[in-house]
Parts: sequence; structure tokens; C-alpha cells
Amino acid sequence: MTTLTPLKPADVAHRLKTHSAVLIDIREPDEFAREHVAGAIHAPLSSFDQVPLKLPDGRDVIYTCRTGTRTGLNCARLAARVPGEAFVLAGGLDGWKAQGLATERAEPGRSN
Repeated sequence: MTTLTPLKPADVAHRLKTHSAVLIDIREPDEFAREHVAGAIHAPLSSFDQVPLKLPDGRDVIYTCRTGTRTGLNCARLAARVPGEAFVLAGGLDGWKAQGLATERAEPGRSN
């Protein structure tokens, strides 16, 4: 599989809530530390191929970045790391927030 199937933020939120999927955030450490979807697995694109992904059996894998552009540009690379179909959060973190879905944010003045 060399493509990622887009999922709307509400669909991703439902899959995460029912534990039928995992969300993998490919943004860099500083971006992830500032804000991310609660429970997302952090796997920065810059070291993606060097770090083994620890994926729970039987769950869908959904990738995200800030807007979906990075994920789209790297879809073949990302999809190749997943057995079976892989997905992308449509609109990325920005799309998630635009739908009013919650994120975890760093506390002001705190560096992660």
C-alpha cells in the first residue's frame, strides 16, 4: 500500500475513543511538545526510518502532522511501515482543532 486514506477529524476522534486506532504524529519534537492530540504516538519524520514503531496489534494506524501536507508528501514512506491499510487525519492538527476537538498544550513558560 503506498497511499494513506484520509479520515475526517470526527472519525479519528471516534476511533481513538473506542481504542480501534492509534494516532502517530510525525511532527518534530518542538512542535509535538507545544501541542498535540492526547494519546498520540510521537514519531518525528526526521528520524522515522531509524526508530521502530511499536504498534498495537489490530488497531488502525492514522498519521498526522500540522496540516496534512507533510504526511501527504511522505505517504508512501509512512504507509510502508504499516501492515495493511493506513490512514491520515484530514487537515492534520489544524483540521482537528478547527472541529473544536481538544489538544494537549505545553504550559506557558515550560519547555518540554
